[in-house]
Amino acid sequence: MDTVFLTGFPGFLGSALIERLLDRYDDETTVTCLVQSKFRSEAEHKAERIEREQDAEGRIELVEGDLVDEDLGLGDAYDDLQAATREVFHLAAIYDLTMAREPGKAVNIEGTRHVLDFAEGAEVDRLQYVSSVVVAGTYEGEFTEDMLQEGQQFANYYETTKHMAEVLVQQQMDEIPTTIYRPAPVVGDSETGETQKYDGAYAFLEALADQGDNAIIPAPRGAGDAEFQLAPRDFIVDAIGYLSGIDESEGEVYHLADPNPPSTVEVIKTFGEVMDKSRTVVVPYPKGIVEGLLKSLAPDADLLVSGGLHYQTWPASFDTSNTEAHLADSPVQLPQFEEYVENMVAFYLDNPDIDTEGMN
Repeated sequence: MDTVFLTGFPGFLGSALIERLLDRYDDETTVTCLVQSKFRSEAEHKAERIEREQDAEGRIELVEGDLVDEDLGLGDAYDDLQAATREVFHLAAIYDLTMAREPGKAVNIEGTRHVLDFAEGAEVDRLQYVSSVVVAGTYEGEFTEDMLQEGQQFANYYETTKHMAEVLVQQQMDEIPTTIYRPAPVVGDSETGETQKYDGAYAFLEALADQGDNAIIPAPRGAGDAEFQLAPRDFIVDAIGYLSGIDESEGEVYHLADPNPPSTVEVIKTFGEVMDKSRTVVVPYPKGIVEGLLKSLAPDADLLVSGGLHYQTWPASFDTSNTEAHLADSPVQLPQFEEYVENMVAFYLDNPDIDTEGMN
């Protein structure tokens, strides 16, 4: 029986994408998910629910393993699974802006190398690889979908490892039919607001929730002109689900990002309006001085500074020409921030116990 091999289940994107894959493929095709042992129980519960809701009993198979192992931790099962695999979706990564170098290298870079080896040996019809717009690093100006190595620097190890991983993928695109997706920072579902963790833009919500009718939010100078990228999960998953199923996507790179994003200040003020603040004042501060102060006060401040603060005045903008052209005849459209912000805020207020960790 043919199978589709998926990494990143039961993570935030992988759990939603698997539903699209079950719909696309016939009943004789299974989806095999590489699952770390610590997530086995959660994966089983999610798989059972999805199979029940999709009327797809027995079509999700779970195999325990780990990206950091050359054989993906599959042992004797490696060869048989490789022989049965017709397509690979590689989503798994450590997504943490403050992560340390070694685990990021082991999972994001070496893990991708191991998936590439698996896909090449399987002679797959396609490798579907989920990268990130952070591969642009500190590049200033429009970053197009055919750009990758432009002499840019990187603000944190997450950016560095995702960039190096995509370099590996692109180097093998002549040997492995591949499609690459670069999502913007992901927020909750546009319809329900559901998310797995609160990071990125949610820091503004937390700051606003802690204040009264008149809220004051600090932001780096230039935040009024800087683009603030974010995209809801359902758009990311629907786009990958559609684009991965068309022949035209082979060999392409897609920015799953907003071509006309709001500025950082606009995001903050819109959050304030939705949270019924009488007034939301954004106070500019000199970014360099604050970064220096943080580094002098806290031993881990380098990680803190390289996290979300960097993206409040991100110098890159993202061309989405390939994405727009190939989604033009599809039902998939990126909703504007104003269309889903109320659902995003409502979920945040109704679910205060979700933290910043989530599952990678």
